[in-house]
Order: sequence, then C-alpha cells, then structure tokens
Amino acid sequence: MFDLRLSKVENMKLYKKLLIRAAAVLAALLVCAIVIISVTDLNPFEVYGGIINGALGTKRRVWVTIRDTLVLLLVAVGLVPAFKMRFWNIGAEGQILMGGLASAALMIYCPNVPNGILLPLIMLSSCAAGIIWGIIPAYFKAKYNTNETLFTLMMNYIAMQLITFCIVFWENPPGSNSVGIINPNTSAGWFPSVFGQRYGLNLIIVILITSFVFFYLHYTKHGYELSVVGESWDTARYAGINVKKVIIRTMALSGGICGLAGCLVVSGASHTISTSLAGGRGFTAIIVAWMSNFNVFAMIVVSFFLCFMSNGAVQIASQFSLNENVSDIIIGIIIFFLIGSNFFINYRVTVQKGVHEK
Repeated sequence: MFDLRLSKVENMKLYKKLLIRAAAVLAALLVCAIVIISVTDLNPFEVYGGIINGALGTKRRVWVTIRDTLVLLLVAVGLVPAFKMRFWNIGAEGQILMGGLASAALMIYCPNVPNGILLPLIMLSSCAAGIIWGIIPAYFKAKYNTNETLFTLMMNYIAMQLITFCIVFWENPPGSNSVGIINPNTSAGWFPSVFGQRYGLNLIIVILITSFVFFYLHYTKHGYELSVVGESWDTARYAGINVKKVIIRTMALSGGICGLAGCLVVSGASHTISTSLAGGRGFTAIIVAWMSNFNVFAMIVVSFFLCFMSNGAVQIASQFSLNENVSDIIIGIIIFFLIGSNFFINYRVTVQKGVHEK
C-alpha cells in the first residue's frame, strides 16, 4: 500500500515555477488540440497559428493587444491593495464604468476646453468617480462589517444602470440608443499620440501606476498597515492601527485606479461610452491578480497572455467560421490548467509506502 502525502512548499525557486507554468500551458494546448480535432475536425496547429496571427499578425493588431493588456493590467493592479487587505473587491467592473462615465461627461459638456486642461480634469474626475464607488462599500464594511463581496457586486449593477440612463440622455443621433463617437471633429478629451504611437500615453500611465503600487505596498507604512489588517483586525488594533481608516483609504486607492482604467478605455481608446465598456475586465483582473500571486510585475505577463489569447480567439472564430463558444472553450481550458498549476507550486506531493498494523 502506498500513501499520497502533501507538504507545503516554501520559497520555490523562480525557474521551477516557470517550468511548472510552462508544463501547464503545454498540457492545456494538448487538451485543446484534442477538443479542436473532435469538435471542428480542423488542424490544431492551423488554429494556433490563427491565434498568433489574430493577436500579433499586423502592427495594428500588436498595438490593440498592447492596449487591451494595459487596461487589464491597470485594473488588476488596482485590485491588489484591496485583496492584500483581504477586502474582496468584486466591484472593479462598476468602478471602471463610473470612471468611464465621468470621462465621457467631461468630453460631452466641455468640448471647447483645451486638451491641456481637459485631459488632467478627465483623469482626476475618473479617479474621483472610482474612489466614490470604492469608498461606499468600504465605509459599510468598516462601520457595520457588511459582506464586501455582495456589496461591491451589487454596485456593478447600479453602475450599469447609471450608464444606461446617461446613454439615453446623451444619445446621438436621437433615438439611436447610442452616444456614438464623442467629439470626432475636435478630438476634445482624446488622448494624444505619444512617441508617434496612439496608445503611448496609455503605456506611460500604466507604467507609472504599476510602479507606484509596487512601491506603495512594499516600502511604505500604509502598505505595511493594510497587510496587517488583512492578517487580523485584532492584531492591527493591538498594534495601534486604525482599521476603519485603513479599509477606507485602501479601497479609495483601489477604486481610484480602477476608475482611471475607465478613462483609458473612453479617452484613450474607444472615445465613446456603453454598458460594455468594461468588457468583463473587472472579473478577468481577479484571475490575473490571483494567478500572479499579487505580484504586480508578474501581472504584466499574465495580462498579456490573456489578452493575446482573447484577441487571437476572435480571429480564429472568423477565420475558421467557428462558433465563438469554441474559442471561449480554448481560453477556459488554458486558464483552468494555469490555475491548477498553482497547486504544484504551493504543495509537494510525495508517495510513501504505507505502514498498517495487522
């Protein structure tokens, strides 16, 4: 008889983690190949080539993938402070929507303000909208110990309804149920090209915020305090930390960053607003944060990979006339294997010969 025993792995070396991740991806691709052959009768290598072509096949596709990666990364980075505090912020979707709503409002109502003044106002207002949407559940958590998961989730639906109301109010042309491209003639409120690249400013903003959050979490008193609060409220109080203040302050930071992501979508990319502007990024960013073990730099790789697969899946759906669900299945299988690889990173499985009394 043999027994399987689990033991916790402490401080696994980086190259071993990478090997486990790589093995998970290879295993996922093998399973995907079986699914592709059995469901579509297509050559899986052609399908994988279509994914690469869809994400990186042209210069424009490369920059679209980079653009999507930047927004997803920014949202994931925004979630990290809250998650490290054990505040399960499921409301990033709503915070993105509110940040986008604030950006669109300024673009619509202040089209004659110079971009040098309008853009900073848009960024600040989008951050402020996200902060408000983050502070509301944080206050009730700090004051009444409410369930933050349900509270932030409900805030998402409220944000969607506010967006719907504003779209009807702003619809252009009337009766179209769409805002359309905002300020197409003047480009008021649009991010300018930087270094000759349309999404250059997006890149700069995300690099600065990512670096700031890394420094904030690892080298500041506030970062230490939120970690202590996440471990135990009682321990934090014993250490003289104001738990309520930390909760509200941390969620203000988290909501503000997610709100800024809404600005990147509206002012930095689409130049319009809709209920789908968040695009599910608030939920996908949760996967990014967990798969990266809250390491903001590891999130760069994970965010790029997920956007690479997502954009490539759109291509194969059209190139091979596949149902969109097939491409979603491929992405789901790969994510499943990547998440499962965390088990082998965190635990060691050993086989021992069992000893049984007669």
